[in-house]
Amino acid sequence: MTREKYFDYEEDFHSKSDRKASRKERKIITDKDRSKYKKTDTDQKKKTTPLDTPMSDDSKKGQVLSISPEGILVMNDGKQWICQLKGALKQEKNKTKNLVAVGDFVAFIPKDEQSGTIHFILPRKSILSRADNLSRRKEQLIAVNIDQVFISCSVVNPSLKPYLVDRYIIAAQKGNMEPIIVINKTDLLSCEDIDPITLEVEKEIYAAFIKSYTSIGIKVISVSTMTGEGIDKLKECMRNRTSVFSGQSGVGKSSLINATTGSSLRTGEIVSKTNKGSHTTTSTHLVPLEDGGFCVDTPGIKSFGIWDLQKEELTAYYPEFAPYSSSCKFPNCSHMNEPECAVINAVENGEISELRFGSYCALMTSLSEEHRHR
Repeated sequence: MTREKYFDYEEDFHSKSDRKASRKERKIITDKDRSKYKKTDTDQKKKTTPLDTPMSDDSKKGQVLSISPEGILVMNDGKQWICQLKGALKQEKNKTKNLVAVGDFVAFIPKDEQSGTIHFILPRKSILSRADNLSRRKEQLIAVNIDQVFISCSVVNPSLKPYLVDRYIIAAQKGNMEPIIVINKTDLLSCEDIDPITLEVEKEIYAAFIKSYTSIGIKVISVSTMTGEGIDKLKECMRNRTSVFSGQSGVGKSSLINATTGSSLRTGEIVSKTNKGSHTTTSTHLVPLEDGGFCVDTPGIKSFGIWDLQKEELTAYYPEFAPYSSSCKFPNCSHMNEPECAVINAVENGEISELRFGSYCALMTSLSEEHRHR
């Protein structure tokens, strides 16, 4: 019987009034036990910790291209292998919903000419992730080892959504990636079949949107897969870099990848009743580029929960607030409804974008609700 099991066994025979004292005594004795620091024990732990295991002589290094029910597709020296995770890796307990993601560099041991077992995940330089939709307590990895995130959106059908765009910008910056906004379907702004009043509103939002984001240093590329506008500029931006296309359903991410890479990913139509996009990409996958680099297509989403973002951090992702926030009446001003808020005054005076401020307020409200339910 181990020392810990012995104490559990012994405690069952104590009365309820003595249990607290017994637990305290057990903790003191366990803390004094130096056996866990013995070299033989620490060496053994290193041998059994999967993520600390170095690459062995019979293992290969590869990059994850896609993940499906059939397995994890890994590329090594131009050859593809279907791999499974080593059992010990699956037992690792952390706050990540998925242990491996598209873009991961892994070490795997071949079982035959087509399959292998992943036993080691190399450290990541960047991570694009979101909060798990169900529990919000797990981090769902979307793609890793990415240089830039193409935040894909569109005009008219569906319309621009600054609230969702800002969530992606924050997630990209938190994950050590450059956010770049790609606005697709610009040809619709001159479409004669669209109601003139609707079109005028869309043009005003489009102009305000571009002004808002370029003024804070975010790169914006306007494109149309129908006319070819901006496609060459987008291709040049992708050259020799690893990019991920992510954003709302129906904005044309797969069409953008087809136009820039020559791929033939499936594309869909907008659902006319809801004016929302249909999900044509059902899984994330890494696509090699002829001119160097990779790009990742991700499934479209309706909502995007930012992982591990605190309310106190939010203003740091709105740099346009900084010149004014020090003049607020209260040092801990949330810039929501406090009196004599210099940021709100700047919005009213047109010095801060209403689109960005509205997005900030929506995010702050959302974070307050999330923290209340925890």
